[in-house]
Amino acid sequence: MAAAEIRFHDRLNDLLPPPRRGRALAHEVSRRAAIKDVIESLGVPHTEVDAILVDGLSVGFEHILAGGERVDVYPWPIAPREARHLRPVPPACPRFVLDAHLGRLARYLRLLGFDCRYRNDIGDAELAAIAEQEDRVVLTRDRPLLKRKRIQLAHLVRHEDPWRQVEEVCDEFDLYPAFAPFTRCTRCNGRLARVEKAAVAHRLEPLTRRYVEAFLECQDCGQLFWHGSHVSRMDALVERLRRRGLSRQRP
Repeated sequence: MAAAEIRFHDRLNDLLPPPRRGRALAHEVSRRAAIKDVIESLGVPHTEVDAILVDGLSVGFEHILAGGERVDVYPWPIAPREARHLRPVPPACPRFVLDAHLGRLARYLRLLGFDCRYRNDIGDAELAAIAEQEDRVVLTRDRPLLKRKRIQLAHLVRHEDPWRQVEEVCDEFDLYPAFAPFTRCTRCNGRLARVEKAAVAHRLEPLTRRYVEAFLECQDCGQLFWHGSHVSRMDALVERLRRRGLSRQRP
């Protein structure tokens, strides 16, 4: 039985058990197997892979391994220049769909102006269907979900802390130039629009009605937003992210 020698490069090693990181892995090929299936059997979803070289030649996920080959697997963006890129190019302002465990990340991304589909009861099959039908980027911490063939563009979120997750996703997709804060409802994802105070005065608490003049209203769910102490905190967080984006552009 012949074995293929497989080496995962750079951050793909994060997805391997510690003893298997940073070294060539011998994988026995007992039958003709698509390289996608072999890579995923070792714990790396295809959505994390940008290029594959087999004995120095660039191949696609459909390539069949017979055994005896040397395989190098690269993530975006460090693939060799001559390699065929397997990861779709994300749009400048991507739309997302998030799994049921990433509610706070969804709210942060909506705050920044990004279109995020999210429900806390969404199932894997529905999430994959939404991603395919609406050309959305999947964000998840569920590795098996990303092995579904209909999911093409996704990111396996590494961090557990929601704010670190925001930074991670902004870095991964270079979202900084596309920020449009306070244009989406953090509760339902609807668009926000300015509304006259007189039109919503009956919905306000007495102190809000007295001291606040400018309001935004969600065009879908009707939620009202106005500048308060929480908005000042969010302004500071957005500015912190903008500085992070600028620092990444410097040589």
